[in-house]
Amino acid sequence: MIATFVKLPALLAVIAGLVILWRPKILNYVIAIYLLVIGILGLVH
Repeated sequence: MIATFVKLPALLAVIAGLVILWRPKILNYVIAIYLLVIGILGLVH
């Protein structure tokens, strides 16, 4: 289960990169969601 948390930021980064390439106009939302998820995981873990 710890390996899942370690790989999660990398997986989110890849997904965010693909979404940005697909729809560049939603870049701000993707960055905001990514930062929120990383911040929440950092506080919880």
